[in-house]
Amino acid sequence: MSGPAVPVGGRTAVTLVLASAVGLLAFTWPLLVDAGAVLSDATTAPLVLGVVLAGVLAVVLVGLSDGGLDVKAIAVLGLLSALGAVLRPLAAGTAGIETVFFLLILGGRVFGPGFGFVLGSTTLFASALLTGGVGPWLPFQMLGASWIGLGAGLLPRRPRGGAELAMLAAYAVVAALLYGLAMNLSFWPFQLGLGTELSFVAGEALGENLGRFLTYSVATSLGWDVGRAVTTAAGVLLLGRPVLATLRRASARAHFGEPAVLFEADARTSGKPLA
Repeated sequence: MSGPAVPVGGRTAVTLVLASAVGLLAFTWPLLVDAGAVLSDATTAPLVLGVVLAGVLAVVLVGLSDGGLDVKAIAVLGLLSALGAVLRPLAAGTAGIETVFFLLILGGRVFGPGFGFVLGSTTLFASALLTGGVGPWLPFQMLGASWIGLGAGLLPRRPRGGAELAMLAAYAVVAALLYGLAMNLSFWPFQLGLGTELSFVAGEALGENLGRFLTYSVATSLGWDVGRAVTTAAGVLLLGRPVLATLRRASARAHFGEPAVLFEADARTSGKPLA
């Protein structure tokens, strides 16, 4: 049986944990500042972009140095990223409809958490370049999508058939709702100013700010988030079986995680493996 496209050994696991921890801090840092602090998102987005790109590059470089990431994995990554970049503009989140997250979930499921993390960022980045959607929101979208692919790869491996699709659909709902909350948190402290009942208050008790944030999210974006959750789960249920089968065939033929076997060039050996 083929292994993951990006094997998660000790160094890769540490890289993923560190990148995710720093990314989580990038989303939540306004909640940790003291009262009277001046908040500005002018420098936040470039810093987050640096974190995301550093995390992705670190995972790729560690995979290459460990011998687990080869040209076949890179080719599959490029193909799925390009496909996701083409699918996403078909809806672009209109009315909450998303046409790409189900592919991130299925790709992470088949090829593993490391591959899913990289796939999330490369897909959103390629989509932004394709549609001109480059802005301060992009790094946060990339990180959120990376977490979706990572989480899909960490789901239990045993379920198959209908049980697997049900598990992935349930994960799609939870992941899509959490993605919406994360995106709201990335700009909420800077958007409303200081004059509303839902505004972020620097130095306020964490529970008070989180209460305002949840009220803000329900009032402004819950409908979109539910739409994303429903359409992503529907994509998994409708297309999951054939897409999973296709991806697993590709994984089996690529023999990810298996050491290369050298053969003698002399035809008289009939391809006898070298000792």
